[in-house]
Amino acid sequence: MNDRIDELLELIEVEPDALREAEFMQAQAILETLVGKTVSAAEVQDTRIVVTTTDGNRYFFYGFLGQGGER
Repeated sequence: MNDRIDELLELIEVEPDALREAEFMQAQAILETLVGKTVSAAEVQDTRIVVTTTDGNRYFFYGFLGQGGER
């Protein structure tokens, strides 16, 4: 029973640096798909940034916002 609990805890533990790296790589891949497109709107929300292009597609970026200094 304790082994199973330990396995589950390992699954939910996230290394902050690894999460930042993964978010950065995902953002980079998304940004590469935006080359040649026109951004019609960008919105900073509590937990993400939403970018909308003129063709109506929306792109979501997570992991760049946090608590800290003023925006």
